[in-house]
Amino acid sequence: MTESHPSTSHPSPMTAELGEPGCAGGLTVLDPPGLPGPADTPATPGGTAGDAPGGAADDRTAPSATVQDRLAGRLSDITSLHEHTERLARARGLTATLDAVLASGAALLGASRGVLVTLMPGGGPGQPVGFGLDRASLGALETVPTEQSLLARLLSEQDRPEQLQSTDLAEDPAIGGRLRELAVHLGLGGAFGLPLATAEDGPLASALWFYDRPASPSECQRELARHYCEIASPLLAKQLEAERVRRTTDALRRGLLPDRLHQPAGLRLAARLLPAGLDRSGGSDWYDAIPLPDGTAGLTVGSVSGDGPGAGPGSAAGAAAAMGRIRAALRAYAVLEGEDPVSVLGDLELLLKTTEPTRTATAVYAWVDPEERRITLAGAGHCPPILVGRHGAEFVETSLSAPLGMLTCWEAPGVEFTAERGDTLLLYTEGLARRCGPTLHAGQAYLRRAAADAPRDVRIDPDRLCAHLLAVCPGPDAATATDDLLLLAARFE
Repeated sequence: MTESHPSTSHPSPMTAELGEPGCAGGLTVLDPPGLPGPADTPATPGGTAGDAPGGAADDRTAPSATVQDRLAGRLSDITSLHEHTERLARARGLTATLDAVLASGAALLGASRGVLVTLMPGGGPGQPVGFGLDRASLGALETVPTEQSLLARLLSEQDRPEQLQSTDLAEDPAIGGRLRELAVHLGLGGAFGLPLATAEDGPLASALWFYDRPASPSECQRELARHYCEIASPLLAKQLEAERVRRTTDALRRGLLPDRLHQPAGLRLAARLLPAGLDRSGGSDWYDAIPLPDGTAGLTVGSVSGDGPGAGPGSAAGAAAAMGRIRAALRAYAVLEGEDPVSVLGDLELLLKTTEPTRTATAVYAWVDPEERRITLAGAGHCPPILVGRHGAEFVETSLSAPLGMLTCWEAPGVEFTAERGDTLLLYTEGLARRCGPTLHAGQAYLRRAAADAPRDVRIDPDRLCAHLLAVCPGPDAATATDDLLLLAARFE
């Protein structure tokens, strides 16, 4: 294994097969030398500048053609590097950035496979990302001990090599035994690795590219790959920081919701929440199951909007914080007067107008007596709940009313009914309904049909029913959703 500080050139027996991208000898572009003219023509015995073929005039054309070929090759190198950096700049999100780094590095080096790991917050390599490697191969590479790992060496804070290279992993005595064994098993030949680091951030990630046979990249290929990684490193640093912020914010946001649901006797509860990313969402949803002093329960779902009219994705963080405050207040109101859903939502309306004047919220609150299976509920601009029974699924039609915070005074009558043993009450937010259809009403209708058509073994299990309904909704993938997707299911035993 060759470790360079700087790199040294190694012969490549596969240069012709690997198809170098131009690679006329490096990226240092020189001013083209002046082409020899008549005055520059050296005198030769028995001939002048205008002699017939075979004289000095023919001798001049060979150096000129070589210079032109080298300049054309260097221009090709620069063009190739520019195309790959443009592709990197268009990548959106950390995953796309890592994939671009691996794919472009492989193209510049003429390699067929690659693996990349980022530095974990506590130090050491994280989960590997592969190019041309399946999940089993990545899992096998993870079994290489840290002290033998080339990727870990490229992530070192101290004595970090500028590059690592092995012409033949399976035969390299400097490679650990486990990696040599995997090279034979996975068909890995030569390897070339680079760190991705910046002076400000230190090591960020390390990448290792593989050839299918014993081989080494040429000096030009190494130089192209190094330049590319120097350009990619600051972009990767920004993506990693954004990902850390996203994960931290998501963890805090989830901390505002119950980590487990209260399960009163006679009632089985389950919930599913797939939050939209704060970079795309303009609101935040909540759910809760509140134990009440008399043994009954309060069930609620709702959604808080952003920071006023026209608020977009930038307001999502504020909406999430407001959601936590509103949910906490609703729990207090439920304990005080939970048997009267209209009063609970009326108190919430007053709080919202007083303390959150730029926000609105939709909500449904249901008071449930599990023993007698009695339900009293009220909604404020919210999607109608669905009651799933043995003969199908029907909407619980709440009266039409505006969201909280939109009118001078909110008030709507409550709805009271009795469920059958085995019935399941579904509460959900608008984001899920909109995902299930082209319009809100179409999505609600689709969700009701999907609940009615669910297999019996799914309908009798609230947790499986929630998972089933999320899975069958035909809308865009949850990873690109702009609204939270939320379901709360309560089954009467």
